[in-house]
Amino acid sequence: MGRPRPVDVHVGSRVRLRRTMLGMSQEKLGAAIGLTFQQVQKYERGANRIGASRLFELSKVLDVPVSFFFDDMAADVAGSSGGHAAVGLAEDGPAYEADTLAKRETLELVRAYYKIKNPKVRKRVFELTKVLAKSEED
Repeated sequence: MGRPRPVDVHVGSRVRLRRTMLGMSQEKLGAAIGLTFQQVQKYERGANRIGASRLFELSKVLDVPVSFFFDDMAADVAGSSGGHAAVGLAEDGPAYEADTLAKRETLELVRAYYKIKNPKVRKRVFELTKVLAKSEED
């Protein structure tokens, strides 16, 4: 068995993103859809492909539309699974890098941001972040 396909890695990272944003453990998600946490881990890494009915279940449990799992997919990732090349004959493409939205630091930042109850304070934090990012570009 080869490395995971980029589309499967992307979909898995979106499952992880939403689960983490909800503060849900892999165990709790697995129990909700009848899987072990190890199976959820494999889905999140892209090691196991998520079938249509399971993706539908995940969308209900995680309270997102099915399309959420495909949002923000890079064009090269979306086009990477179009054809089925014979094993061993296809050239290796560039290694798929995990989306920055799937990084723990990003998830913790987003969760902390949404814990700020005052919308004015939250907006100021957002504006501050944008100013700091722009100063890095300049």
